[in-house]
Amino acid sequence: MLRVILTAMTMTHTGDGLPVKSPTEVGMSGTRLGAIERVIERGIKAGGYPGASVVVGRKGAAVFEKGFGKLSWSSTSTAVDAQRTIYDVASLSKVVGTTTAIMILFDEKKIGLDDPVVNYIPTFGGGDKDRVTIRQLLTHTSGLPAGRDIWRIAQTPLEARALVLNTPLEGRPGAQYIYSDLGADVLGLIVEVVASEPLDKFLTRRVFDPLGMNETFYRPADSLRYRIAPTEVTPPRGYPLRGEVHDENAYALGGVAGHAGLFSTAADLSVFAQMMLNGGEYNGVQIISKPTVELFTSRAFGHRALGWDTAEGDYGSGRYLGPTAYGHTGFTGTSMWIDPEREMFVILLTNRVHAARALRPAKVISDVRADLSDAAVLSVLDGPKLASGKRTFRADREVGWNPPPRRASRRRHRPSKHHTIASASSKSRASSSKKTTSSKKSTPVKKTTTKKSR
Repeated sequence: MLRVILTAMTMTHTGDGLPVKSPTEVGMSGTRLGAIERVIERGIKAGGYPGASVVVGRKGAAVFEKGFGKLSWSSTSTAVDAQRTIYDVASLSKVVGTTTAIMILFDEKKIGLDDPVVNYIPTFGGGDKDRVTIRQLLTHTSGLPAGRDIWRIAQTPLEARALVLNTPLEGRPGAQYIYSDLGADVLGLIVEVVASEPLDKFLTRRVFDPLGMNETFYRPADSLRYRIAPTEVTPPRGYPLRGEVHDENAYALGGVAGHAGLFSTAADLSVFAQMMLNGGEYNGVQIISKPTVELFTSRAFGHRALGWDTAEGDYGSGRYLGPTAYGHTGFTGTSMWIDPEREMFVILLTNRVHAARALRPAKVISDVRADLSDAAVLSVLDGPKLASGKRTFRADREVGWNPPPRRASRRRHRPSKHHTIASASSKSRASSSKKTTSSKKSTPVKKTTTKKSR
């Protein structure tokens, strides 16, 4: 249900997300924002995901907050509620969780970006690994591989951690970009060593509780299961997943990992996004210093910032976000994009991994993410002007979403020139669904293997 716009509303209660304002109060067009509904609903109708939560915010307020569809495909399933429906946010855990913890420790001068990882975790070292720095882990230039099927080997979370730390490098530190879940896991372990407490407890104490993000946590309680969107139906674990982290390696690590494991609502994440737009502060609580927010969200290596990604028109960021925009996506069908230039953010949560009916659900979620971002930016009336001209959304065309079967051909086809989807295992969600691309031509980066889109 679309949250009612109350112009007299000036403050929010803990756990309710941001205060609400009408689009016109923050310089946006309500009519143009209406395109969001069409885009999201087309994704559901095409079978890309059973439901979605969306929040668009600007100038400190939520201007569009709505749940679409249902938690699952069942006709008796509960309707999605943007404030109450909890999603597995997958790789958003890297930025909302792990990177934020690193930012806090950096603020407190407890870590340095160019400190070798081995200074904090001696068992990580050996050979070139002695030269891997925290900065390189944040920019995915450490040389660590994209992933490893730890879940196939480890019998306990302790064994899983040891396997993360003893993983050999795939490249020379600082020489190439490889989007790596393992690098994020090492960052999470650094947080635990420096903070002397588990990653989830540190984040709850220093971030989620102070911000009133009461619906954000790792390993959600069983009592919340009824309002958690289910994910995989036939995972390697052998039973349908609901309220249990989707990523196999994160599960092997005990449900709390640097790269995945976080659950949240769109309303909670809107508070986090606003905190970032405010320079690390929300409702009088300073979580991170403004200079640190600016440092970590600025480009540091190609399109990557420190922990965060930046908007380049790819990976669901759309075409119109500003040059300083940053964000991240998650394999389960989640995304968050923040545009400081326009003082706005766009959040999308779905469970597109839940028995998707579309033939190409990855293409559906990619297009919907981009359309959502574009629709939000095009609704801004008082921000930087965009070129005029008729614009159609990707969701209106549905190109490649459900392509018809190819007709049989007598000719022998040559192998495709396109890269095949690469992953450590077709069943592993820890080492797949991440982008590994070369950076801009201006940056000397070695091209690496393409991975599944998130």
